[in-house]
Amino acid sequence: MTRALPRPTPRSERPEDGSIGAVQHGARLGVLDIGSNTVHLLIVDVRLGGRPVPQRSHKLTLRLMRYLDDQGAIDDEGVAALLAAIGECAEIARGERLDDFVVMATSALREAANGEEVIARIEREADVSLDILSGPDEARLTSLAVRRWFGWSAGRILLLDIGGGSLEIASGQDEEPDVAISVPLGAGRSTVGFFHADPPSLIDQRALRMYAKSVLDDAVSQVKPFGRPDHVVGSSKTIRSLARLAGNLMPGVGDADRAVLSRKQLDDWLPRLAKMDADSRAALPGITPDRTFQVIAGGIVLSEAMRAFGIKSLDVSPWALREGRLLQMLDRV
Repeated sequence: MTRALPRPTPRSERPEDGSIGAVQHGARLGVLDIGSNTVHLLIVDVRLGGRPVPQRSHKLTLRLMRYLDDQGAIDDEGVAALLAAIGECAEIARGERLDDFVVMATSALREAANGEEVIARIEREADVSLDILSGPDEARLTSLAVRRWFGWSAGRILLLDIGGGSLEIASGQDEEPDVAISVPLGAGRSTVGFFHADPPSLIDQRALRMYAKSVLDDAVSQVKPFGRPDHVVGSSKTIRSLARLAGNLMPGVGDADRAVLSRKQLDDWLPRLAKMDADSRAALPGITPDRTFQVIAGGIVLSEAMRAFGIKSLDVSPWALREGRLLQMLDRV
Protein backbone atom coordinates (compact mmCIF):
# COMPACT_ATOMS: atom_id res chain seq x y z
CA MET A 1 0.00 0.00 0.00
CA THR A 2 1.35 3.46 -0.94
CA ARG A 3 1.95 5.63 2.12
CA ALA A 4 0.27 9.05 1.96
CA LEU A 5 2.36 12.18 1.99
CA PRO A 6 2.01 14.53 4.96
CA ARG A 7 -0.33 17.49 4.50
CA PRO A 8 0.46 20.98 5.85
CA THR A 9 -1.12 21.59 9.26
CA PRO A 10 -3.91 24.21 9.09
CA ARG A 11 -3.15 27.34 11.09
CA SER A 12 -6.25 26.79 13.21
CA GLU A 13 -4.73 23.53 14.48
CA ARG A 14 -1.28 24.96 15.31
CA PRO A 15 -0.38 25.65 18.94
CA GLU A 16 -0.61 29.25 20.15
CA ASP A 17 1.34 28.85 23.37
CA GLY A 18 4.76 29.05 21.76
CA SER A 19 5.33 25.29 21.77
CA ILE A 20 6.99 23.97 18.67
CA GLY A 21 6.93 20.22 19.20
CA ALA A 22 9.32 18.11 17.19
CA VAL A 23 10.99 21.05 15.46
CA GLN A 24 12.77 21.95 18.70
CA HIS A 25 14.58 18.63 18.42
CA GLY A 26 14.57 18.44 14.64
CA ALA A 27 12.19 17.81 11.78
CA ARG A 28 12.42 16.80 8.16
CA LEU A 29 10.75 19.02 5.55
CA GLY A 30 10.35 18.56 1.82
CA VAL A 31 9.59 20.88 -1.09
CA LEU A 32 8.81 19.69 -4.61
CA ASP A 33 9.23 22.59 -7.04
CA ILE A 34 7.48 22.19 -10.41
CA GLY A 35 9.21 24.80 -12.54
CA SER A 36 9.38 25.65 -16.21
CA ASN A 37 12.67 23.83 -16.65
CA THR A 38 12.86 21.17 -13.94
CA VAL A 39 10.91 19.22 -11.36
CA HIS A 40 13.10 19.41 -8.27
CA LEU A 41 12.64 17.71 -4.90
CA LEU A 42 14.62 19.12 -1.96
CA ILE A 43 14.55 17.51 1.49
CA VAL A 44 16.15 19.18 4.51
CA ASP A 45 16.51 18.63 8.23
CA VAL A 46 15.68 21.63 10.41
CA ARG A 47 15.76 22.62 14.05
CA LEU A 48 15.03 25.83 15.90
CA GLY A 49 17.89 28.28 15.57
CA GLY A 50 19.73 26.15 13.02
CA ARG A 51 20.10 26.47 9.28
CA PRO A 52 18.29 23.98 7.01
CA VAL A 53 20.63 21.05 6.30
CA PRO A 54 20.04 19.45 2.88
CA GLN A 55 19.58 15.69 3.05
CA ARG A 56 18.44 14.81 -0.45
CA SER A 57 18.00 16.51 -3.80
CA HIS A 58 16.38 14.87 -6.81
CA LYS A 59 16.00 16.82 -10.04
CA LEU A 60 14.48 15.90 -13.40
CA THR A 61 14.84 18.14 -16.46
CA LEU A 62 11.62 18.75 -18.41
CA ARG A 63 11.97 22.10 -20.26
CA LEU A 64 8.19 22.34 -20.19
CA MET A 65 8.10 25.26 -22.64
CA ARG A 66 8.91 22.90 -25.50
CA TYR A 67 5.62 21.06 -24.86
CA LEU A 68 3.42 24.13 -25.37
CA ASP A 69 1.18 24.10 -28.46
CA ASP A 70 0.21 27.13 -30.55
CA GLN A 71 -2.53 28.04 -28.04
CA GLY A 72 -0.13 27.92 -25.09
CA ALA A 73 -1.50 24.63 -23.72
CA ILE A 74 0.73 21.81 -22.45
CA ASP A 75 0.38 18.96 -24.95
CA ASP A 76 -0.29 15.31 -24.08
CA GLU A 77 3.41 14.39 -24.23
CA GLY A 78 4.23 17.20 -21.83
CA VAL A 79 1.48 16.23 -19.39
CA ALA A 80 2.70 12.62 -19.42
CA ALA A 81 6.31 13.72 -18.79
CA LEU A 82 5.14 16.02 -15.99
CA LEU A 83 3.10 13.28 -14.29
CA ALA A 84 5.99 10.82 -14.52
CA ALA A 85 8.46 13.29 -12.98
CA ILE A 86 6.11 14.34 -10.17
CA GLY A 87 5.23 10.72 -9.45
CA GLU A 88 8.91 9.76 -9.21
CA CYS A 89 9.67 12.61 -6.81
CA ALA A 90 6.55 11.98 -4.72
CA GLU A 91 7.51 8.34 -4.32
CA ILE A 92 10.93 9.38 -3.00
CA ALA A 93 9.27 11.82 -0.59
CA ARG A 94 6.97 9.08 0.72
CA GLY A 95 10.01 7.07 1.74
CA GLU A 96 11.56 9.92 3.72
CA ARG A 97 9.06 10.12 6.62
CA LEU A 98 8.61 13.86 6.23
CA ASP A 99 7.06 16.03 8.93
CA ASP A 100 5.77 18.47 6.32
CA PHE A 101 5.73 18.47 2.54
CA VAL A 102 4.79 21.10 -0.05
CA VAL A 103 4.38 20.71 -3.79
CA MET A 104 4.55 24.12 -5.45
CA ALA A 105 4.08 25.15 -9.06
CA THR A 106 5.16 28.35 -10.75
CA SER A 107 4.55 30.12 -14.07
CA ALA A 108 4.70 27.09 -16.39
CA LEU A 109 1.53 25.58 -14.91
CA ARG A 110 0.00 28.84 -13.72
CA GLU A 111 -0.04 30.41 -17.18
CA ALA A 112 -0.64 27.37 -19.43
CA ALA A 113 -3.90 27.62 -21.38
CA ASN A 114 -4.97 24.26 -19.93
CA GLY A 115 -3.33 24.88 -16.57
CA GLU A 116 -6.41 24.27 -14.42
CA GLU A 117 -7.10 20.96 -16.16
CA VAL A 118 -3.48 19.82 -15.81
CA ILE A 119 -3.35 20.86 -12.14
CA ALA A 120 -6.51 18.86 -11.38
CA ARG A 121 -5.09 15.83 -13.16
CA ILE A 122 -1.77 16.05 -11.27
CA GLU A 123 -3.54 16.29 -7.91
CA ARG A 124 -5.77 13.34 -8.77
CA GLU A 125 -3.25 10.98 -10.36
CA ALA A 126 -0.13 11.84 -8.31
CA ASP A 127 -2.12 12.19 -5.06
CA VAL A 128 -0.54 15.51 -4.11
CA SER A 129 -1.94 18.94 -3.26
CA LEU A 130 -0.48 21.74 -5.40
CA ASP A 131 0.41 25.16 -4.02
CA ILE A 132 0.14 27.46 -7.07
CA LEU A 133 2.37 30.48 -6.54
CA SER A 134 1.72 33.83 -8.18
CA GLY A 135 4.62 35.75 -9.70
CA PRO A 136 4.81 38.19 -6.76
CA ASP A 137 4.66 35.21 -4.37
CA GLU A 138 7.73 33.77 -6.11
CA ALA A 139 9.52 37.10 -5.77
CA ARG A 140 8.66 37.42 -2.06
CA LEU A 141 9.75 33.88 -1.17
CA THR A 142 13.01 34.23 -3.08
CA SER A 143 13.58 37.59 -1.39
CA LEU A 144 13.12 35.91 2.01
CA ALA A 145 15.76 33.31 1.16
CA VAL A 146 18.19 35.94 -0.10
CA ARG A 147 17.70 38.12 2.99
CA ARG A 148 18.39 35.17 5.29
CA TRP A 149 21.51 34.27 3.30
CA PHE A 150 23.06 37.76 3.19
CA GLY A 151 21.71 39.06 6.52
CA TRP A 152 20.58 42.45 7.75
CA SER A 153 23.94 44.08 7.06
CA ALA A 154 23.18 43.91 3.33
CA GLY A 155 20.78 46.85 3.74
CA ARG A 156 18.28 47.40 0.97
CA ILE A 157 18.52 44.46 -1.43
CA LEU A 158 17.50 44.52 -5.08
CA LEU A 159 16.82 40.97 -6.23
CA LEU A 160 16.77 39.63 -9.80
CA ASP A 161 15.72 35.99 -10.24
CA ILE A 162 15.50 34.50 -13.75
CA GLY A 163 13.34 31.39 -13.92
CA GLY A 164 12.27 29.44 -16.95
CA GLY A 165 9.00 31.29 -17.44
CA SER A 166 9.43 34.63 -15.67
CA LEU A 167 11.82 37.15 -14.17
CA GLU A 168 11.11 38.05 -10.55
CA ILE A 169 12.20 41.39 -9.12
CA ALA A 170 12.00 42.47 -5.49
CA SER A 171 13.40 45.30 -3.40
CA GLY A 172 13.38 46.00 0.32
CA GLN A 173 15.22 46.25 3.64
CA ASP A 174 13.18 43.61 5.47
CA GLU A 175 12.24 39.97 5.00
CA GLU A 176 9.00 41.15 3.41
CA PRO A 177 10.11 43.31 0.43
CA ASP A 178 8.61 46.72 -0.27
CA VAL A 179 7.89 45.72 -3.86
CA ALA A 180 7.73 42.30 -5.53
CA ILE A 181 6.86 41.88 -9.20
CA SER A 182 7.07 39.27 -11.94
CA VAL A 183 7.52 39.91 -15.66
CA PRO A 184 7.34 37.45 -18.62
CA LEU A 185 11.08 37.32 -19.26
CA GLY A 186 12.04 33.81 -18.20
CA ALA A 187 14.98 32.17 -19.95
CA GLY A 188 12.92 29.29 -21.36
CA ARG A 189 9.99 31.48 -22.40
CA SER A 190 12.34 33.95 -24.11
CA THR A 191 14.17 31.16 -25.95
CA VAL A 192 10.97 29.60 -27.30
CA GLY A 193 9.39 32.95 -28.09
CA PHE A 194 12.28 34.66 -29.88
CA PHE A 195 14.90 32.19 -31.09
CA HIS A 196 14.21 30.23 -34.26
CA ALA A 197 17.56 28.49 -34.64
CA ASP A 198 20.50 27.29 -32.59
CA PRO A 199 22.70 29.29 -32.40
CA PRO A 200 20.23 32.22 -32.55
CA SER A 201 20.52 34.83 -35.29
CA LEU A 202 21.52 38.40 -34.55
CA ILE A 203 18.05 39.52 -35.64
CA ASP A 204 16.42 37.23 -33.06
CA GLN A 205 18.81 38.38 -30.34
CA ARG A 206 18.04 42.04 -31.10
CA ALA A 207 14.31 41.34 -31.06
CA LEU A 208 14.60 39.82 -27.58
CA ARG A 209 16.68 42.77 -26.37
CA MET A 210 14.11 45.27 -27.62
CA TYR A 211 11.24 43.38 -26.01
CA ALA A 212 13.14 42.99 -22.71
CA LYS A 213 13.95 46.70 -22.72
CA SER A 214 10.29 47.68 -23.10
CA VAL A 215 9.17 45.34 -20.32
CA LEU A 216 11.99 46.32 -17.97
CA ASP A 217 11.51 50.06 -18.38
CA ASP A 218 8.05 49.62 -16.88
CA ALA A 219 9.45 47.39 -14.11
CA VAL A 220 12.02 50.05 -13.18
CA SER A 221 9.25 52.63 -12.82
CA GLN A 222 7.57 50.36 -10.24
CA VAL A 223 10.73 49.61 -8.24
CA LYS A 224 12.66 52.91 -8.41
CA PRO A 225 10.40 54.92 -6.03
CA PHE A 226 11.44 52.62 -3.15
CA GLY A 227 15.03 53.84 -3.19
CA ARG A 228 18.48 52.82 -4.39
CA PRO A 229 19.73 49.39 -3.31
CA ASP A 230 22.71 48.88 -1.04
CA HIS A 231 23.23 45.38 -2.39
CA VAL A 232 22.20 43.79 -5.71
CA VAL A 233 21.66 40.02 -5.74
CA GLY A 234 20.94 37.58 -8.54
CA SER A 235 19.55 34.11 -7.94
CA SER A 236 18.57 31.13 -10.13
CA LYS A 237 20.58 28.47 -11.91
CA THR A 238 20.91 30.61 -15.04
CA ILE A 239 22.62 33.44 -13.17
CA ARG A 240 24.83 31.03 -11.21
CA SER A 241 25.88 29.37 -14.48
CA LEU A 242 26.81 32.69 -16.06
CA ALA A 243 28.76 33.77 -12.97
CA ARG A 244 30.71 30.52 -12.93
CA LEU A 245 31.43 30.85 -16.64
CA ALA A 246 32.87 34.31 -16.03
CA GLY A 247 35.19 32.77 -13.43
CA ASN A 248 34.26 35.15 -10.64
CA LEU A 249 34.44 32.91 -7.59
CA MET A 250 35.92 34.56 -4.50
CA PRO A 251 36.63 33.14 -1.03
CA GLY A 252 33.62 33.53 1.24
CA VAL A 253 32.86 32.78 4.87
CA GLY A 254 33.45 29.15 5.83
CA ASP A 255 33.08 26.82 2.87
CA ALA A 256 30.75 29.12 0.90
CA ASP A 257 32.45 30.70 -2.09
CA ARG A 258 31.26 34.15 -3.10
CA ALA A 259 30.21 34.47 -6.74
CA VAL A 260 30.05 37.90 -8.38
CA LEU A 261 28.99 38.75 -11.93
CA SER A 262 29.66 42.10 -13.59
CA ARG A 263 27.72 43.44 -16.55
CA LYS A 264 30.98 44.02 -18.41
CA GLN A 265 31.94 40.35 -18.07
CA LEU A 266 28.44 39.22 -19.01
CA ASP A 267 28.38 41.36 -22.15
CA ASP A 268 31.83 40.11 -23.06
CA TRP A 269 30.72 36.47 -22.88
CA LEU A 270 27.29 36.74 -24.53
CA PRO A 271 28.48 37.27 -28.15
CA ARG A 272 30.79 34.25 -27.81
CA LEU A 273 28.04 32.07 -26.34
CA ALA A 274 25.66 33.14 -29.10
CA LYS A 275 28.02 31.81 -31.79
CA MET A 276 28.12 28.31 -30.24
CA ASP A 277 25.55 25.56 -30.63
CA ALA A 278 23.98 23.86 -27.61
CA ASP A 279 26.47 20.97 -27.50
CA SER A 280 29.44 23.36 -27.54
CA ARG A 281 27.94 25.53 -24.79
CA ALA A 282 27.39 22.48 -22.58
CA ALA A 283 31.14 21.81 -22.65
CA LEU A 284 31.87 25.18 -21.00
CA PRO A 285 32.41 25.45 -17.23
CA GLY A 286 29.20 26.27 -15.41
CA ILE A 287 26.83 25.53 -18.31
CA THR A 288 24.95 22.36 -17.43
CA PRO A 289 23.10 20.32 -20.10
CA ASP A 290 19.70 21.34 -18.69
CA ARG A 291 20.55 25.07 -19.13
CA THR A 292 22.52 25.09 -22.36
CA PHE A 293 19.44 25.69 -24.55
CA GLN A 294 18.28 28.76 -22.65
CA VAL A 295 21.45 30.34 -21.25
CA ILE A 296 21.80 32.84 -24.13
CA ALA A 297 18.27 34.19 -23.72
CA GLY A 298 18.75 34.25 -19.94
CA GLY A 299 22.00 36.17 -20.37
CA ILE A 300 20.36 38.72 -22.66
CA VAL A 301 17.52 39.24 -20.19
CA LEU A 302 20.00 39.63 -17.32
CA SER A 303 22.12 42.07 -19.33
CA GLU A 304 19.08 44.22 -20.11
CA ALA A 305 17.88 44.06 -16.49
CA MET A 306 21.27 45.20 -15.23
CA ARG A 307 21.27 48.01 -17.80
CA ALA A 308 17.74 49.09 -16.91
CA PHE A 309 18.50 49.27 -13.17
CA GLY A 310 21.99 50.73 -13.64
CA ILE A 311 23.70 47.68 -12.12
CA LYS A 312 27.44 47.25 -12.67
CA SER A 313 27.77 43.97 -10.75
CA LEU A 314 25.75 41.66 -8.57
CA ASP A 315 26.30 38.98 -5.94
CA VAL A 316 24.95 35.51 -6.66
CA SER A 317 22.82 33.86 -4.00
CA PRO A 318 22.96 30.06 -3.59
CA TRP A 319 19.50 30.23 -1.94
CA ALA A 320 16.38 30.97 -3.97
CA LEU A 321 12.70 29.99 -4.21
CA ARG A 322 12.87 26.46 -2.78
CA GLU A 323 14.87 27.61 0.24
CA GLY A 324 12.47 30.52 0.74
CA ARG A 325 9.51 28.15 0.83
CA LEU A 326 11.31 25.87 3.31
CA LEU A 327 12.12 28.84 5.54
CA GLN A 328 8.48 29.91 5.41
CA MET A 329 7.39 26.40 6.40
CA LEU A 330 9.76 26.45 9.38
CA ASP A 331 8.64 29.95 10.46
CA ARG A 332 4.98 28.91 10.44
CA VAL A 333 5.37 25.76 12.56
